[in-house]
Amino acid sequence: MLEKYAELIVKQGVNVQPGQDVVITSDVCNADLVKAIAKEAYKVGARDVIPYYVDEDLTRLRYDHNDVDYFKNVPNYVREIHNEYALKHAAVITITSEDPDGLKGIDPQKLQAKSKAIHEACALFYDHLDLMEDRWCIVGAPSLKWANKVFPEMSDREAMEALWNAIYHVTYVDRENPVEEWDKHRKSFEERVGKLNALNIESLHYTNSLGTDLTVGLTDDYLFAGGGSYTKDGIYSFPNIPTEEIFTSPHYQKVEGVVYSSMPLNYNGALVEDFSITFHEGRVVAYDARVGMDVLGSIIETDEGSHYLGEIALVPYNSPIREMNILFYNTLFDENAACHLALGKGFSECLKNGIEMNKEELYQHGVNDSLTHVDFMIGTADLSITARSRQGEEVAIFKNGCFVL
Repeated sequence: MLEKYAELIVKQGVNVQPGQDVVITSDVCNADLVKAIAKEAYKVGARDVIPYYVDEDLTRLRYDHNDVDYFKNVPNYVREIHNEYALKHAAVITITSEDPDGLKGIDPQKLQAKSKAIHEACALFYDHLDLMEDRWCIVGAPSLKWANKVFPEMSDREAMEALWNAIYHVTYVDRENPVEEWDKHRKSFEERVGKLNALNIESLHYTNSLGTDLTVGLTDDYLFAGGGSYTKDGIYSFPNIPTEEIFTSPHYQKVEGVVYSSMPLNYNGALVEDFSITFHEGRVVAYDARVGMDVLGSIIETDEGSHYLGEIALVPYNSPIREMNILFYNTLFDENAACHLALGKGFSECLKNGIEMNKEELYQHGVNDSLTHVDFMIGTADLSITARSRQGEEVAIFKNGCFVL
């Protein structure tokens, strides 16, 4: 199963090309998966596979024993290594396995400072990923602390096995040929994406019983996308495994109303729960949270762009991940169980000819720019979404949490 998972990540996740370098970031606990990915990458002709290991316990110690100012600076070697990856057009794989409570109690200003500093110092690296120059993929693999959080009633061994099985199931690795299954998965998005792009939508209106009442305006030349993406060299890949979402970037100045979260948000090991965000003229003007208010505030205050939306994503409530009835406490998985929004950077692929534009041109067309991009879940069993076209017609997109289009 691990070998099948690694093959899927290499062939569909980043679609490694002959002669390409591959960079893998992973906690040390998942070294076996890193080795399996490396083996598959070399099989398809990778030139080099570079592991970048982290350790969650050491990360916690670093936050515990340093003040905020420490995290505002990025060592030159970190800057040079990451930007060198971009210059080489390396394929970038990130294996997520964080303990959802791993950074509980850490000053959110430290998390914000670290995120902002690394994105500024490694701007070339992140621009290559954000602007479709290079391919990247985020995948999941269990750590013991994460498994214990998801399955607290089980023994350590049972919890690890259960989380691995859940990951294999939602990524189709438990099927006979996962690579072929993802070809079929790609095709399943295309019809609905085509319908949404043909509607000439001006805005979407979200409502549900939690109190969400939000109107989101789209750009004049919006494009919905789903599944994977093409990089500028014309190669298709899947940035997220798993994925069940169809998404676009709204016009960052055209969001009005209030939205309520439907699931906890795990941000760098800190949880935010039962929160709401209010927008006016696109900008966050108020927010509240039962748990993690300071963490939510640190996300919103990252920079000016983090006060605006960069993504709206449509995920039916009956998605395969939702039907497993597992709360993963991990955004990669939980965002594919519910409709979600994202504060921060928007996507070039979500605007006609956007892939050929730079950040400034995208921004002029209404696509948000920020140093961050943080997804949060809003989908419920009674969510309704109604589209209003530029011709004044209203079309139901979602009823009772699922597509009706």
